[in-house]
Amino acid sequence: MPRRIGIITQAYHPMVGGVTEHVDATARVLRGRGHHVTVVTSGHPAAVPEPDVVRVGRNVRLQYNGAENNMTVGMRVVEELGAALERGRFDLVHVHCPIAPTLPLLALRLSRSPVVGTFHSVSSDLPYRLFGSWLAPFYRRLHRALAVSEAAREYIGRHFDGPVEIVPNGVDLSRFRPGIAPAVPREDGVPTILYVGRFDPRKGLPELVEACAILAREDVPFRLMLVGDGALRPKIERMARGPLRGRVRFEGRVGNDRLPAYYASADVFCSPARGGESFGLVLLEAMACGVPVVATDLPGYRTVVTPDVDGEIVSPRDAVGLAKGLERLLRDPRRRAAFRAQGLEKARRFGWDSVVDRLEAVYDSLLAPPLRRRVTIPTTRLERVPSLTSAVR
Repeated sequence: MPRRIGIITQAYHPMVGGVTEHVDATARVLRGRGHHVTVVTSGHPAAVPEPDVVRVGRNVRLQYNGAENNMTVGMRVVEELGAALERGRFDLVHVHCPIAPTLPLLALRLSRSPVVGTFHSVSSDLPYRLFGSWLAPFYRRLHRALAVSEAAREYIGRHFDGPVEIVPNGVDLSRFRPGIAPAVPREDGVPTILYVGRFDPRKGLPELVEACAILAREDVPFRLMLVGDGALRPKIERMARGPLRGRVRFEGRVGNDRLPAYYASADVFCSPARGGESFGLVLLEAMACGVPVVATDLPGYRTVVTPDVDGEIVSPRDAVGLAKGLERLLRDPRRRAAFRAQGLEKARRFGWDSVVDRLEAVYDSLLAPPLRRRVTIPTTRLERVPSLTSAVR
C-alpha cells in the first residue's frame, strides 16, 4: 500500500556522490510505485527547486577522512526540520548516515515516526571511540539499521550492538547501459582510460596520473579522461605535464544526465581509491555500460568486483602496480571483452528495482502491526542536543 516516506539526507543535489545517487534513485523508484516521498536536505545556493524536496539550513563542506563531507548548519535548523516532519505526516522516516552531525542526529531526536537508517561509509574508528557512548542512545532510536555493503556493516558493527541488514547501492539500468552515444567521439583508435569522481586525496587520483605517466614513458597508447573536480585539481594539472602532455582531458563536473555518455567514451574505467570506500557505485555504473574496470583492492570494491572475473584488482597507493593492471587490459582485447560480458551480468543484479523491493520489505515489516516499542532517549541526553546545533551556528 502507498506510504508517506520522509528521506533525511545531508548529501543531495547539487552535491555529487554515492549517497546523493542512492537517495535520488530510491526516491524516484518509490514514487513510481505510488508512494509519496519527500526528501529533506540541506539548503544550497546552487540548488534548483524540485517538487517534494524540502531544504533546511544550509550546506557546508568539511574535509574529513580524505574527502569532502556535507554538514547542515543554521540558526533555525531544529525548527525548520521539526516543521518539515510535522507537515510531512510521514508513516516512516529513512535517515541516511544516521548518526552523523547534524541533520541526521536531529532527525533521530525529532521524528515521531518509525526510523530506518542506512549507513554508507567506512572511516576511522576514532570518532566512535571518542563519542560512541554519547551516540549509542541515538543509534537505539533506529527501528531498523541498514548498510550498503558488508564493509559498511562490519564497520558500524564494531561500535554498536544489534543486527544490521545489507541493502546495497544500485544502478539505473535504463540510464547506464551499452550502446549510448559517446560524449567524446574517437576516430584515432587510441583507447581511453576514464576516471569519474571528486579530486579528493582519498580517491587516489595522483596514483592514477603517476601510473599513466609510467605507461606514457613505455609508449603504451592511451588517453586519460578525468570527469570531476576538487581541491587536488591544481596538483593533477601539474602532474599532467611532461610525458602526459596532450594525453589528459579535464572534463570538469558533469551533470547526471551526461554521465552515461562519458562511460560510453571509455575503453577502461579506473577507480584508484586509497580507502574509505564502502561500495563502489562508479564501478557498477561503468560495468552496466559495458566498460571493463580496474580498481584498488578495498573491501567495499570487492562488493562489486570479482578479481580476474569481471575486473582487474590492484593494491592501493601503488602506482607501479596500477600501471601494470591498466596495461594488461589496454594490451589484451580478449580480456577486456571477457570483463565486459561478466560486468554486464554483475550489474544486472544491482538494478534499483531489486534494491527497492528489499527496501519496501523493510518498510512493510515495520509498519505492519504490531510495531515494536520505540526506544526513547533519556531526558538528560536530549538536553545536550541543542548544543550540537548551537556549536555550528
